[in-house]
Amino acid sequence: MRNNKKPDVSRVQLHSEDNKKKHVLSWIVSIVAIVVVIAASYSAYVYFKAKNAVDQTYDPSNRVEIKSGEFNGKKNFAVLLMGTDTGALNRTEKMGNTDTMILAVVNPKKKRYSLMSIPRDTMAQMVGASKFEVQKINAAYSIGGAKMAMASVSKLINVPIKYYAVVNMGGIMKMIRYVGGIDVKPTLSFEYGGYRFKKGQTTHMGGAGALAYSRMRYDDPEGDYGRQKRQRQVITTLIQKAVSVSSLSNLDSILESVSGNVRTNLPFSALQQIAMNYRKCANSSKSDYLHGYSVEIDGASYQVQPTKELQRVSDYVRKELGLQQEVVNNNETYQNQRNVADGFSFTSTKTQKYKIYDDYTEEGDY
Repeated sequence: MRNNKKPDVSRVQLHSEDNKKKHVLSWIVSIVAIVVVIAASYSAYVYFKAKNAVDQTYDPSNRVEIKSGEFNGKKNFAVLLMGTDTGALNRTEKMGNTDTMILAVVNPKKKRYSLMSIPRDTMAQMVGASKFEVQKINAAYSIGGAKMAMASVSKLINVPIKYYAVVNMGGIMKMIRYVGGIDVKPTLSFEYGGYRFKKGQTTHMGGAGALAYSRMRYDDPEGDYGRQKRQRQVITTLIQKAVSVSSLSNLDSILESVSGNVRTNLPFSALQQIAMNYRKCANSSKSDYLHGYSVEIDGASYQVQPTKELQRVSDYVRKELGLQQEVVNNNETYQNQRNVADGFSFTSTKTQKYKIYDDYTEEGDY
């Protein structure tokens, strides 16, 4: 395992992004919604091709009941967004770990959406495992699929999660090639994978270049969070390019990329409603992330989230969903209490060893 950067004990505040930036509702849901937008703008022939492509992204094994009016433009909802660059999503064997996990929360009353990043190295209980098991949160998808990933994040921050979307970043890079590349202004200067990027200088990127730009992690002063920013930047730029008239000549290839590299339990009808009824939410957003401490667990580097930080994030997300606040009481808060009792300090600037006590119960017997 690679070591994380030194722990940052500062508390991260929510920050609003410039409303003038052309953000989309969310970076993965919009990949799927791309074909909905195209279908709404062009012929019936294109509509049915788009519907067929989106239908192939649908995951019936994680089907949930969608009540009438659930996406009527007035109700809040959340989607767990996951990114992986391991293979195509239509292959039969187990997928790898998720490189990116973001909880997107849409709040129509405030006409905005929030993106809450979950660092990939976050210590978490694998909810739904056959026995008590603690891993990095990014392992949940490879162990128990989307169901375990949703359940584990839900339990971690005590919020209900019904919907998910996962995208294979490698496949999305193919789409970039099909639309003729994208123009991006790098957020920082660096070299990676044989490519050089200069901060603020508009750079034309093909699929390989965009993949290199979005993958770099360890030379970014913001670490994994900085990488997630760049991934969102690449995806939102791709969305704008893909729905342009100039891209229609490669429509078949674009739709093939979507159908082969995206999985979601949101059906075509729901995505249509989201695209039509929540457009005003796309103009304003907030971005935040769970901010923890670098620790060592059994010789491997992890991020452990302080109980106060879990509570802060839970309070914010529940408020955005229109839910009452509740005290977070889970395996992570239990492990924190036991470790603090044994001398662990969340104010220390040194990387400390953290112990997992396997006698946690659902009731939190402490």
